[in-house]
Amino acid sequence: MGHEEHLKYASKEVKRAVNFAVLTVSDTRTKDTDESGKILCEILKSNEYNVVYYEIVKDDENEIRNFINKAISDENVDAVITNGGTGISKRDVTIETVKVFFEKTLDGFGEIFRYLSYAEIGSRAIMSRATAGVCKGKVIISIPGSPNAVKLAMNKIIIPEISHIIWEIKRQIK
Repeated sequence: MGHEEHLKYASKEVKRAVNFAVLTVSDTRTKDTDESGKILCEILKSNEYNVVYYEIVKDDENEIRNFINKAISDENVDAVITNGGTGISKRDVTIETVKVFFEKTLDGFGEIFRYLSYAEIGSRAIMSRATAGVCKGKVIISIPGSPNAVKLAMNKIIIPEISHIIWEIKRQIK
């Protein structure tokens, strides 16, 4: 089956809205100051997706791990998106924490994100470690925490492909 047939079946079979768990990873943001988390949730809601969880945790492996465990254990959650903690500073531990959960990786997500970022910010895009993978029938996506990075990832990659990704994952489980 070609990609066009996949999209046709995905849009027919994934009729209900996809349910998301959203996590902002930051040592400084609060729900009042988390512009990126708000943008992410707004884009999801404006595309008729549900946000089941929205939380903020520190750049701490245990806090990130606890959120991921809660989200992937919830049968109402289809997808997890983390934003923040994807850089290369010592405090940035999101990627190391999230990758442990992956049963399958979606290498193309990070590759395309960095390609699109390069068009906007140039060679600084090499420092992004955006990634995605599959765990227990859910997709986990980790993106940088800047508002522009969130908009880029959501509008150019996640929103256009999420129904297809969820369809493929659910199809594997059957």
